[in-house]
This record gives sequence, C-alpha cells and structure tokens, in this order.
Amino acid sequence: MSSVWFCCCRNGAFGPGHVQLKDLPAVKLDTGFMGNDVVIVKNGHRICGSGAALANAPIAQNKGYFEIKLQCTGTWGVGLATRRCNLNKVPLGDDTESWVLRQDGLLFHNGEEKGKLPEAPQEGDILGLTYDHIELNFFRNGSPLNIPFTGIKGTVYPAFYVDNCAVLDVQFDKFYHTPPEGFDAIMIEQSLL
Repeated sequence: MSSVWFCCCRNGAFGPGHVQLKDLPAVKLDTGFMGNDVVIVKNGHRICGSGAALANAPIAQNKGYFEIKLQCTGTWGVGLATRRCNLNKVPLGDDTESWVLRQDGLLFHNGEEKGKLPEAPQEGDILGLTYDHIELNFFRNGSPLNIPFTGIKGTVYPAFYVDNCAVLDVQFDKFYHTPPEGFDAIMIEQSLL
C-alpha cells in the first residue's frame, strides 16, 4: 500500500504530468449585476435589501430549472430578465426587459398584468421556475400553477428583486422539489479552449 501512496503523492506533491482538476463555477446571484442597495449573502444564494439581482449565468440549455424559498415576505418578485433591465428600480416587470411573478401573485411584463395566481405565495413557500425558451412556468411547493409567460425574447437570466424586508433564498441546485421531467439545473457554458 505504501508504494501506491508513494507513486501517486510524494511528499504531499503530485507527480509529473498530473493535471489538477478545477472546481466548476457555480450558478449564484451575480454581485456584478445587482442594484446599489441589494445585499447578497450565503455564498450568492440569499438576496435582501432593496433592488434586484440577476444570476451569473443565462439559461442557455433547452430546459432550465431553479427555485426560491420565501424566507420573509415583503415586496418581492422572481422571474427572468435581460442584462438591460434596471436593477435599481423595483418592481421588475414594468419594462420590456423583465418577466416576473410578484408577491401578490400577479405576473407582469412591460407594465402589464399578464396573469394571476389563484392565491398569492406565502412565507415559507418554495417557488420553482422552468424555462424552455418557449414558456416560463411557475410551481408552488412542487405543484404546477399553469399560468405561463410566453413570448420571452433574448438572452435571459434568472432575476430576483426584494424590498420592504423581503428575503429570498435562491436554489440553483440541490432542489427542495424534483424538477419536472426533462428540466435540470442551469448550466454554465464552458469553453473547451
């Protein structure tokens, strides 16, 4: 056994030709694309303060999934936005660059109400979101809400906003609920070079 250890790792250093594996970058809230009064904690998985933030990766694959847990209610929203969205102005959904579900259960885009949930989400609820480049769908505690956004265009990122003491925990992996069939965690595009 000691010869195997000596061959693989000599004096704590790996032998010649060993390639050190790098950790893959993780999807999280992007401190480079957030409002001035937003606070991001928990390694990029909690948003509080006032304003909006985007994820650090767009939904590039065919079917992406992510979740939020409503830790504290207040004014909040979750959905998708382009990087042209004003992250200091809440609520999102009042421009052509964002599509969001708001705390009152209303879906907004371009300043227009596009749908309404039968019941507004409550503190402690887990909201799941799926996007397949055709529809953005919402789930509450694992159950589909069947009120989708359609007509979303451009490169979009998961978007979140908070105000009035709202706190959202964001999950881009290790989900509370199993994603719907065919949907998976958002992947960061990797260059092969």
